Amino acid sequence: MIKWALAGILYVTVVILGFEAYDKCFTEDKSTAAQTEEHGKQAMKMDVESHDETGESGESGGHAHEASSETNHDGSEINAFVQNDQKNIKIHLKDKAGNPVDELEINHEKELHLIIVDEQLQKYYHVHPERTGKGEFTIENNLPEGFYKAFIDIKPKNFAYKVEPVSFIVGNPSSSTHGHELIPDTTFSKEVDGETVTLKVSTFKVGEPVTLSFDLDQTNLTPYLGAMGHVVILDEYGKEFLHVHPSNEKEPIFETTFEKPGIYKIWAEFKQNGTVRAFPFVVEIKE
Repeated sequence: MIKWALAGILYVTVVILGFEAYDKCFTEDKSTAAQTEEHGKQAMKMDVESHDETGESGESGGHAHEASSETNHDGSEINAFVQNDQKNIKIHLKDKAGNPVDELEINHEKELHLIIVDEQLQKYYHVHPERTGKGEFTIENNLPEGFYKAFIDIKPKNFAYKVEPVSFIVGNPSSSTHGHELIPDTTFSKEVDGETVTLKVSTFKVGEPVTLSFDLDQTNLTPYLGAMGHVVILDEYGKEFLHVHPSNEKEPIFETTFEKPGIYKIWAEFKQNGTVRAFPFVVEIKE
């Protein structure tokens, strides 16, 4: 009987000790699992935050890529900026690192030619700002309120550059008025201030060398900016820019090529009796 009682006590003791050991191990496993789960959550959170940061950085990288893409697209190593207020229009020229670009070649008697047009390509200005600092040029702002595009025509000595439109606003115009509704001319004779100029175009086909010749009274024609005239050409959207000079020093004959079909506006500038006039023409270039 005593043996059975001792055996019962021993059995109960083993069971209790076994349960305590099991409970301890199970609790440690739960703690380890909880710690592992918490570490996992923290790691996941860090990974998400890392993706967020990468996303933000990627977005900034996207901006940088776009700038690089634009550089690759237009081949330009210079950024041109237009700053204007009620008194002045300032042009800033900077390289891709933000440093002023100051070494420019003289191009037809000027370091910088500034062409400004309004959105509808009805207003046209060819002016020459004066140097006011390193990579900075300034001219008085006499423009009426409106939406404009500037084309900064320069020849940097140590940088590749392509003229691109720079949009800017003067005053507080109520709304944009751009319509892109240029209508090709059916006749090519224009009169400005009593002077008549007639344009002759050798071809209206895209990709072919084209000669633009002008009939006008040459008895009162004098050189303007070192040439017997200047021709500026824009496509109807004010994006593609051409500044063409005469093919010889004596005649108002110009040679160029239209790379894309479309409607283009031509301003032919001539100095007659001491006055510079711009004669506008609209042509359609076809395939």
